[in-house]
Amino acid sequence: MPKTTAPYLAAAALALASACSPGGRYIQVESLPPEASQAGAPYLLAEGDLLGIRVYGQEGLSGNFRIRTDGKISLPFVKEQQAANLTTSALAALLQASLKTFLVAPVVVVSLEERHPAQVSVVGLVVQPGLYPLRPGTGVLQAVALAGGLTRFADRDAIFVLRTSLDRPGVRTTARIRFGWKALVSGRGPAAAFTLREGDVVVVE
Repeated sequence: MPKTTAPYLAAAALALASACSPGGRYIQVESLPPEASQAGAPYLLAEGDLLGIRVYGQEGLSGNFRIRTDGKISLPFVKEQQAANLTTSALAALLQASLKTFLVAPVVVVSLEERHPAQVSVVGLVVQPGLYPLRPGTGVLQAVALAGGLTRFADRDAIFVLRTSLDRPGVRTTARIRFGWKALVSGRGPAAAFTLREGDVVVVE
């Protein structure tokens, strides 16, 4: 299993670049590989997360630090460090590199002590657009239900998920994945099995 689904989304986007809707290009959910539809990507840190940072042999540099609204943390000797949108291992590597100026062969371990509440955005032609709690295993149908369902003006074949992936540090791509209502309510197939993850936006046109 790959560590991230971003390469699959990028490949699918290229393969289906000719598919268009009134709102722009999209990827049909049935065209995604199974692993790209599941919530198996590494967790990316976000603002509000509480981190446990341990610098071995340096208790004064160790402790718990919460990611600020600007996505950064501050700790001794490292005044500002970007933390949001990184994995814990990537952040540990950056901190180790920064501390080499002050310490010999520093060893840093970063753990996620407390995760901020996960949410998903549901917008467009639903009864109550807004932010809703995202629980493990939540799919598109469940997210639409949380928003009160479709309005009578909604196009039942124009339901999209906008999913942003981090191909590599600092490089983002966004896939626009299309769903049909009949496939969602059938309870089977790729549309019904698709699992939302934090950062996804459900759009009903």
